Amino acid sequence: MMALVVHLKTVAHLRGKGDKIAKVTFRGLPFYSRVAENCEEVAHFNELFRWPIASRLDGNEMLEIQVYNYSKVFSNRLVGTFCMVLQKVAEEGHLELTETLIDDNNTSIKTSVNIEIRYQPMDGTVGVWRDGEFLDVPDDRDGVFTFETDSLLSGQSHGSGTSHGRSLQGSIPTFRKAGKGVFSAMKLGKIKSSKDDHRKGADEPAVLDMEDLDRKAIRLAGTLDPDTISLASVTAVTTNVSNKRSKPDIKMEPSSGRPVDYQISITVIEARQLIGLNMDPVVCVEIGDDKKYTSMKESTNCPYYNEYFVFDFHVPPDVMFDKIIKLSVIHSKNLLRSGTLVGTFKMDVGTVYSQPEHQFYHKWAILSDPEDITAGCKGYIKCDIAVVGKGDNIKTPHKANETEEDEIEGNLLLPEGIPAERQWARFYVKIYRAEGLPKMNTSIMANVKKAFIGENRDLVDPYVQVQYAGQKGKTSVQKSSYEPIWNEQIVFAELFPPLCKRIKVQIRDSDKVNDVAIGTHFIDLRKISNDGDKGFLPTLGPAWVNMYGSTRQYTLMDEHQDLNDGLGEGVSFRARLLLSVAVEILDTTSPEIISSSEVQVDSVSNISESATGKMEEFFLFGSFLEATMIDRKIGDKPITFEITIGNYGNQIDGVNKSSSRKKKKKDGDDEEDEDELIQNSSEDEADEDGDLASVSSTPFMRPVITDRNYFHLPYFDKKPCVYIKSWWQDQRRRLYNSNMMDKIADKLEEGLNDVQEIFKTEKAFPERRLRGVLEELSIGCSRFVTLANKDVNLAGRTKLDRERLKSCMREMDGMGQQARQIRTQVKKNTIKDKVKLAQNFLQRLRFLADEPQHSIPDVFIWMMSNNKRIAYARIPSKDILYSIVDEETGKDCGKVKAVFLKLPGKKGFGPAGWTVQAKLELYLWLGINKQRKDFLTGLPNGFEEVKAVNTGPGLHSVPPVSLVYNMKQVFQLRAHMYQARSLFAADSSGLSDPFARVFFSTHSQVTEVLSETLCPTWDQLLVFDDVELFGEASELREDPPIIVVELYDQDTVGKAEFIGRTFAKPTIKMCDEHYGPPRFPPQLEYYQIFRGNCTAGELLAAFELLQVGQGGRADLPPLEGSTDSERGPILPVPLGIRPVLSRYRIEVLFWGLRDLKRVNLAQVDRPRVDIECAGRGVQSTLIQNYKKNPNFSTLVKWFEVDLPENELLHPPLNIRVVDCRAFGRYILVGSHAVSSLRRFIYSPPDKTSNNWASAGDIIVNLDADPTIRKMDTFVKLDATSDAVVKVDMTEEESDKEKKKKKKKKKGVVEEDDEPDESVLDWWSKYFASIETLKETLKAQEAAQAEAEEREDLEIAAETADIKPDDLLPKGSKMKEKSKEKKSSRDKKKGHTADSAEKQRVKSKVDELVVYNKELESEFGDFEDWLHTFNLYRGKAGDDDEHALDDDRIVGRFKGSLCMYKLPLSEEVTREAGFDPNMGMFQSIPHNDPISVLVRVYVVRATELHPADINGKADPYVVIKLGKSEVKDKENYISKQLNPVFGKSFDIEATFPMESMLTVSVYDWDLVGTDDLIGETKIDLENRFYSKFRATCGISSNYSLHRYNVWRDPMKPSQILARLCKEGKIDGPHYGPGGKVKVANRIFTGPTDIEDENGLKRQTEEHLALTVLNHWEEIPRVGCKLVPEHVETRPLLNPDKPGIEQGRLEMWVDMFPMDMSAPGPAIDISPRKPKRYELRVIIWNTDEVILEDDDYFTGEKSSDIFVRGWLKGQQEDKQDTDVHYHSLTGEGNFNWRFVFPFDYLMAEEKIVISKKESMFSWDETEYKIPPRLTMQVWDADHFSADDFLGAIELDLNRFPRGAKTAKQCSLEMIRNEQDLPTISIFKQKRVKGWWPFVARDENDDMELTGKVEAELHLVTAEEAEKSPVGLGRNEPDPLEKPNRPDTTFLWFLSPLKAIRYLVCNRYKWLIIKIVLALLLLIMLGLFLYSMPGYLVKKLLGA
Repeated sequence: MMALVVHLKTVAHLRGKGDKIAKVTFRGLPFYSRVAENCEEVAHFNELFRWPIASRLDGNEMLEIQVYNYSKVFSNRLVGTFCMVLQKVAEEGHLELTETLIDDNNTSIKTSVNIEIRYQPMDGTVGVWRDGEFLDVPDDRDGVFTFETDSLLSGQSHGSGTSHGRSLQGSIPTFRKAGKGVFSAMKLGKIKSSKDDHRKGADEPAVLDMEDLDRKAIRLAGTLDPDTISLASVTAVTTNVSNKRSKPDIKMEPSSGRPVDYQISITVIEARQLIGLNMDPVVCVEIGDDKKYTSMKESTNCPYYNEYFVFDFHVPPDVMFDKIIKLSVIHSKNLLRSGTLVGTFKMDVGTVYSQPEHQFYHKWAILSDPEDITAGCKGYIKCDIAVVGKGDNIKTPHKANETEEDEIEGNLLLPEGIPAERQWARFYVKIYRAEGLPKMNTSIMANVKKAFIGENRDLVDPYVQVQYAGQKGKTSVQKSSYEPIWNEQIVFAELFPPLCKRIKVQIRDSDKVNDVAIGTHFIDLRKISNDGDKGFLPTLGPAWVNMYGSTRQYTLMDEHQDLNDGLGEGVSFRARLLLSVAVEILDTTSPEIISSSEVQVDSVSNISESATGKMEEFFLFGSFLEATMIDRKIGDKPITFEITIGNYGNQIDGVNKSSSRKKKKKDGDDEEDEDELIQNSSEDEADEDGDLASVSSTPFMRPVITDRNYFHLPYFDKKPCVYIKSWWQDQRRRLYNSNMMDKIADKLEEGLNDVQEIFKTEKAFPERRLRGVLEELSIGCSRFVTLANKDVNLAGRTKLDRERLKSCMREMDGMGQQARQIRTQVKKNTIKDKVKLAQNFLQRLRFLADEPQHSIPDVFIWMMSNNKRIAYARIPSKDILYSIVDEETGKDCGKVKAVFLKLPGKKGFGPAGWTVQAKLELYLWLGINKQRKDFLTGLPNGFEEVKAVNTGPGLHSVPPVSLVYNMKQVFQLRAHMYQARSLFAADSSGLSDPFARVFFSTHSQVTEVLSETLCPTWDQLLVFDDVELFGEASELREDPPIIVVELYDQDTVGKAEFIGRTFAKPTIKMCDEHYGPPRFPPQLEYYQIFRGNCTAGELLAAFELLQVGQGGRADLPPLEGSTDSERGPILPVPLGIRPVLSRYRIEVLFWGLRDLKRVNLAQVDRPRVDIECAGRGVQSTLIQNYKKNPNFSTLVKWFEVDLPENELLHPPLNIRVVDCRAFGRYILVGSHAVSSLRRFIYSPPDKTSNNWASAGDIIVNLDADPTIRKMDTFVKLDATSDAVVKVDMTEEESDKEKKKKKKKKKGVVEEDDEPDESVLDWWSKYFASIETLKETLKAQEAAQAEAEEREDLEIAAETADIKPDDLLPKGSKMKEKSKEKKSSRDKKKGHTADSAEKQRVKSKVDELVVYNKELESEFGDFEDWLHTFNLYRGKAGDDDEHALDDDRIVGRFKGSLCMYKLPLSEEVTREAGFDPNMGMFQSIPHNDPISVLVRVYVVRATELHPADINGKADPYVVIKLGKSEVKDKENYISKQLNPVFGKSFDIEATFPMESMLTVSVYDWDLVGTDDLIGETKIDLENRFYSKFRATCGISSNYSLHRYNVWRDPMKPSQILARLCKEGKIDGPHYGPGGKVKVANRIFTGPTDIEDENGLKRQTEEHLALTVLNHWEEIPRVGCKLVPEHVETRPLLNPDKPGIEQGRLEMWVDMFPMDMSAPGPAIDISPRKPKRYELRVIIWNTDEVILEDDDYFTGEKSSDIFVRGWLKGQQEDKQDTDVHYHSLTGEGNFNWRFVFPFDYLMAEEKIVISKKESMFSWDETEYKIPPRLTMQVWDADHFSADDFLGAIELDLNRFPRGAKTAKQCSLEMIRNEQDLPTISIFKQKRVKGWWPFVARDENDDMELTGKVEAELHLVTAEEAEKSPVGLGRNEPDPLEKPNRPDTTFLWFLSPLKAIRYLVCNRYKWLIIKIVLALLLLIMLGLFLYSMPGYLVKKLLGA
C-alpha cells in the first residue's frame, strides 16, 4: 500500500495579522488545511495530508503548496506558492525542509514553509518507517489541535474529486520476513498489483483466489471446468468487495426478546457436615420465585434425600439466565414454624447453562450463611443441576464409582477455574446522576399546576434500582427532575468470585399507582473483570451508560414497555446514567466488619465534570442515496427520515428542557434549545466558531410505486443529507480499540467461512487458506498491540480502561503468537481441529471487543409518516466513528451501507419482522468536529454539494443539505434465476407455489410462479433495462449496489406470502471490457435464503451488470431468444451459464407407505407415490387397499433424466404421495424433498481392494480382551499376513493368571471369591456390562486427555523451539503440568492394566452391550438398504429451530433410490443370478406380509419428569403395536422417578401393517386419568429387514442353560450358514482343531460345550458364533451384527417437544412365526432385596469428653449412653443403658443393637418401604446407601440430653477398627481415602475401636470419644437359627458390664452417694478433721476441767 504523506508544520515570516489557510496539491488532488486564525508572524498548521497512491512515485512528479489569506466574505487572496520536484523523496523516502515561497510574479518572498514528507512504496525498497515515528510532534500552542497518529496502513482517499487509479484500500498488507508484502486478496476482491503475481508459489500460495473480484480462474486444483461452481456462502456474496460499501446484515429478526421453553431439573442427593447439633434438615430449592422443598430427615447432620425437582419456564433467554438458583438448608421446619436457616448457596442459571452439557453432575454446593459473613462453611449439599433449552439434549455422564464423588473438595459445585475457598466481598454500585430522561406523566396536570402556582415542573420522578444475586437496592426518589442527581451508593455483600454474572441497573419512575421502568442496563461482571493471574477485580467507571427502550413520547399504555425492562432491542434512546462499580474483598477476621449481608444505601461525594472525559463537539453526517422497498401500507403519505444520536436531532419527543436548569450554555455541554431543532432550520448562528444548527431529517416526499408490494422514494440524482452536532465526553479510544478487534474478528470469521466452504465443496487445499487466515490474524494482533497503546493519559480514563487495555494487549499478543504457531502445525489431517481452535479465537475476540463502558449513544434512523414513527434501524455509533488511523475507523464509517428498517419491539417478532419496511442505501460519518474535513470522502464520486440557501461563502463551514450527482451510468442487469431448493413450506399442502422477486435500485421483476414445489427450477433470465446508477463508472465497477432477492409463495387469494430473502452482488462489465473468461459468463452460485433468523433454503443464480455504452444495447452480448414455445416470452438461462448436463438413470425401490394420517377427514385408501426429478419422473403402482397391505406390489422402477455433471448442482428429488379418490380425483397426502442425492449415487465395488484378494487365506486375529478390543481399531489384514491367536485361554492358565493377580494386590488378599454360578442372574450380567461401559468411557476420556496433553506438549515444545521428541520420553518435564491431568493419566494407565485384571476376575460373568443411546443411532438408523422418508404436509412452523416439523409429518414412505451415469459397466449385469427387474437392488427380501412375535424387555427408567404435586410419579409401562395394547397398570411403582420395571411383554404382529412400536411410561393416579410422562417409538420393520440382523442380538458366548442361555431359535451355525448363502460367499467349512473357514478368512475357537448335566460334548456353535461376532471382517458382505444389548431411549412428550422427560432402558427381540418357536423369555424381574440382620454390640467407650460438673464437688463427669441406627430408619433408633458418672470418659455397656434390613447386593443399597405420610395411599420404596450411625450422648434428667459425638460407617467401605483404644485416632476418619477399607458384607464379623467426632466452633473436627464395638452381619435364615436378644436380654444374653461402683444416681441411693462422693475424695481430710476435733475437745475438756483439778490438787482434796 503506497502512500505519500506530507506533514505541514508552520508557515513563518508572514506580513500583517489575519487568518491563513494552506492548500496542498499532489497529482491534481488538492487538500485544504484548517484555517489558522489571527496569525501575526507564524501560522502553526501542524497537519498531515496523505495520498494513497496506486502507482510508484515518479522522480519528476511535483508537490505544490499554496498559502492564502482567508476571508469569510470575499474570495481568498494568494500569499505565495511553493513547488518541489519529488526526486529526492522517491529515492530516500523521507525529507524534512524549510523553504521560501514565491509570489504570482515568480519572485521569492520572505515567507517560508516548514514541511516533512514521507513516502512508503509497496515492496519496502525505500527506507522503511518505524511505527510511531511521527509521535514526537509537539502539541500546538493553543491546544486546539491535538495531534493524532497516522498509521502507515490508513488508507483514506481524501476530497470528493475523482478517484485516482484504483487505490488499494482498507486491506492489510502482510509483511513477510523477506520484506515482500504479499497482499491477501482473499475474497475481499482487492485488485492485486501486477508486481505481486510473479511471487505466487514462492513459499506456498499465500492467497487462495477463491472469489477474487476478477475471478482470475486460478483454481489451485485442476483446470476450470465450465461447471465448477464457486459455492459461495452468504458471506462470500455480501463480503465487502469494496472500500465504499459495507456488508449488509442478512439476519433480520431480533431474537433476544422472544420467550423460549426451558426446563431446569435439580436432584438433591444428600447433605453432609451440616453445622449444628442433632438437626432435622430440609432443603429448599428456589429458582426466581418458585420454591420447592425436600422431605425432612430427623436428627442427622448428613441427610440423604435423592429427590428430584423440575421447574418449567417459558421466558426469553436473558430473563432465564438472570434467574438465581438458590439452595438453602433449613433446620426443623414444620407447618407452624418456618425453621432456622443453616446456610444458602446461590448461582445464576446462566452459569449452569454455560457449563459443558449445560449441567453440573454430582457436585457439592458449599453453604454459607448470608446473615453471618464471618462464619465459614455451613455444610455441603450434593446435587445435580441441569438446564435444558429447546433442542438441547442432556447426556447423563457415566457414573464414576461412588468413592470419587464422595471426595467433597474435588467435586465442588463451581465452574472451572473458581477457587473452592470463596471470600466475601462488597460490591459498591455508585449512582451519580442521569440526564436526558423522557416525560413519564401527562402534561395536563402540569399545565394546571403551572396556571395556579406558576411553577414549571419536570414530568418524571426518577430513582434507580439495582438488582444483583437476588437482592435489590434502591436510591432515593428525585422528585420532578429530567436531570436528577443522586450521589448515592448501593452496597451488596456476596461471595467472590461471584456465581451470578449480571448486575441489573434500572432507572424507574416513582408513581403512586405503580412504578414503571424508564430504562435498564445490565453490567456483565465477566466483561469488567479478569480472573487471570494478572487480572483485576470488577471495576467500572465512573462512566456514562446509555439506556435504550421504547419511543420517548409518553403514553399511558406503552406497548413497548418490555423494551424498557431490557427485553429485546431498544428502539430509542431513553436516558444516560453516570455510575461506577467497585469490588472490595472483605477480611472477615477484622473485628469491625458488619456481619450481615443486607443491602445498604449510603451517600457518596459528587464527582467532577471532567472525571468522565473532556466534552467534545461531535459531528454526524448522513446522506440518503436510495430509499426503496417501502412497504405499501405506508406508501400513500409523504415520508421523512429522521436521524438521532442521543436526544440530539429528535424533534418530536427529544429534549425535555429541565426547568431547574439555568438557561445558559455550559461549555457546550447543554443540549440545543428546542427552537434550534425546528425542522430543517439551517440559519447560521454566526457564533465565533461558525456554529451551525442541525438538520436531522430529510424533506417530506411522496413515495412512487415500484411494484405490487413496494414503493420507493424518487431520490434520483438529488440525494438528501442530514447533519447533527452533538456534545459528548471524548471517549473515542474505547471505541477505536473495539473497532480494531472487531475488524480482526470479521476478517477471521470471513476466512473461516471460506475454509468451511472449501470443505463443503470439497475443493483442494483448505489448509493453505487456513494458514493464510492465521497469518492475517497474527498480523492483525500485532498491529493492535502497536496501535492500541495511545492517548493513555486522556481525561476521563477509568481504572477499567487501563486494566482492559493491559489485558487486551496481553490477550491479543498471546493470540497472535498462538496463531503463528498453529499456522505452522496446519496439516491436511489436523485441519479440522485447528479450525476449532481458530473458532475459539473468534469467540474470544468478539468477547474482548464488546466495550462495557459506553461513550457515544447509538444512532437511530426512523422512518416517519404523518408525524408517527413507523420503522427504525439502530446503528452502533462505533461502527460509523471516524479515525485518522484506518484500522480504528468504524466498519461503516464513510461507506455506503444497505440498511433495512424494521418494526419496533414485539411488532418485529415473527412474520411482521421479516417483511422489509424500507431499504435504505445510507452513507454515515461520525467524528469530532475538528476532523470534519473528511466527512464526504467515502461517498461515490461525481457529485456537487448543495448548501442551505442562506449560508455565507465560507469554505468549510456548512455541510450540504443535499448532493446532486451529475454523472450517470446506464446499465443492463441480467439476473439468471436457475433454481432454488429446500424452501420453506408455506401452504397447508406442505408445499409452496414459489416465485422470486428481484430488486435492484428502484427496479423490480418477478420470475414465473411454479406451483406445488419446494425445489423450483425456474431456469429464467430476468433482464432489467435502463438501470440508472449515479456516480463514477470506475467506482461502480468495484462497488455495485446489492441486489435483493425475495421469495414468495403465491396464494390464490390474498397477498403472496413471504418465504425468505437473500442478497447478492452482481459481476460488472464496463462497456470497454471484453465479455469473456475468466469473469464472464458468470457462474451460478448458491445463496443462502434467510427468513428472520432461520435459513429457509438456497437459491442458485448468477447476476451480471453490463454497462450500456454509446452504441446502446446493440453492443451488449446477445440474448438468446425464448427457445421454449410453451413458456411464451420467458427467456431461459443462457448456455454458458447453465450447467453442463449428462444422462443419469435413477432407480427407485418402492417398498411401502406407513402411518398415513387422514386427509380432509377421510382416510387414505388407495395411495400412489410419484417421484420427480428435474422434470422427469416415475409413478409407483397403486396400493389397492392401504389398510390390508400398505406395501407396493412392484418393487423397482426407473427413469432417465439429464442432470448436471457437478454433483453440487444436482436438483432435489421430490417424493409425493397422492390418494386416488373416486371420479378420478387425486388428493395430495404429503411430500418429501430429497435435497441431496449424493448418498444414493451407485459406486461399483472396487475389485482391486484386498477384500477381494484371494491370494491366500487370512487367519483372523481375535482379541481375547474385550475392553482393550473396544479401544483399539481393527487393523485391516493383508492377504499375506498370517497370525493365529487363541480366543480363550484354557481354564488352568486363566486360574494361574488369577492367582498371580491376587498375590500382586499390594499384600492385601482379595476377599472376593469367584461368583457362584447359581447366584448369577441376568442382572449380574447387566451390572457387569454397565461397569464395562463406564470403564470404556473413562478410558476414552483418558485417551482423549492424553492426546490433548501430547498436543499441548508439542505446542509448548514448538514455542520453546525444542522438538517434542526430546520432551516426551523423559517425562520429567511432565511433572510441571497440572496434577489433574497427571492423575487422569495414571488412572488411565492403571486402568488399562486394571481393567484387564478386572476383566479376568469378572471373566466368569458374560456380558452384553449397554448402549447409552438408541440402538438405531449406533447402526445408521438401520437404513442400510431400506430408507424412510418422512412425508410433510401443512405449513412449516415458524419457530426458531423448526422444532415443530414433527407435527407436519403425515406419514412415511419406505423405499430407496439409486442413481448412476449411463451407460453402466457390463460387469455388474453379468454377475451370476442378476435379476434385471430388480436393477441395482439385488437380493432384497420380498415385501409380502409376515407374522412376527415381538418380545419387548423393559429394564428400567431413569430421571422421569415428576407428574405429581409431591415431585414424584407413580410410573407404569404401556406398550402399543398396531391395534394391540398392553397396559401394566396394576404393577405401577409408587412414588419413584427411577423405577426398575424388569418385565418382558410378548405381542404378535404382522409386518407391514403393524410395524411402529410405541413404549410409553404413564403416571398412575388414584383419581382422574393417568398422565403420559413420555414415550418412545421404534420402527421394527427396518430392524427386522436390516442386514445388521437386529431381530435378536448375538451374545458373546454360547451356552445352553442358566442365565446366559441362547435366546434365538436359530443356532449360531444355522445363522452363519444362512448369512453365507444370502451373501453368496463360500463357506462355512469347519476344519479340525477348532478352525472354521468363511470366504477366505479362517477363525479359531473352542469346540466343546457343557450341557445341563455338566457333560462335555463336541459342537461347532462356538466357532460359528466367533465368526458372527467378527462378521465385519468378512469381505464385501461383512458388517457388524447387532450384539446382545440394552439400549437407552429418551422419553419424549408431545406437549413438550424437544425436551427429554426421562430415559428408558430396554431391548426388543423379534422372531418370525414361520420359524421354530423361541424359548421362554429371560427372567429379568427386579432382584428382591435380601433380608439381613446387623447385630451391633457396644462393648465399651473410652475418652468420652466430660460434660457435667458435680453439684458438690465440681468435678467433671459424664452420664454416657450410645445411640445407634441405620440411615433411613431413624425411628428405629436404639439406645444403650446409661453409664452414670463416668469420671474418665470410660463407659462399659455390653449392649446389643439389632437392626434388620433389606439389602440389594448389586446396587449396594438398603431398600426401605414406608408410607410418606398418614395420607399416603401406599408405601413408597426408598433406596439408600447402607450407613450405620453411632452417637455418644450425655444423659440429663431435667434437661435435654447433650450430644457429644458421632461416627457414620458406610457398611460397604469403612476403616478397620483399631486393635486398642490407644491406636484409635482422628486419622481414621480424616484420611479415610488412604486407609484400607473393609465391607461388612464380605467380612461378616468385625470388632475394633472407632472414634467419635464432633465439630467445634471453628468448624474443625475434634475427637470426642472412642467406642469399642462389634459388628456382626447375618442373613435372615441364620438369624432365625441363632436368635439373639436386644440389650442384654435372652436369648444369648450378654453379661452385665463390670462398671465401677461410682455409676449410680445420687438421689436414688444417697448413702451410697455419700460413701462414694464424700468418702473417696475426702478420706484423709475427714481423718485430719476428726483428729483435730479430738484434739480440740481434749483441749476444751482440759481447759474446762483444769481449774477444778488445780483446786483439788492445790487443796489436796
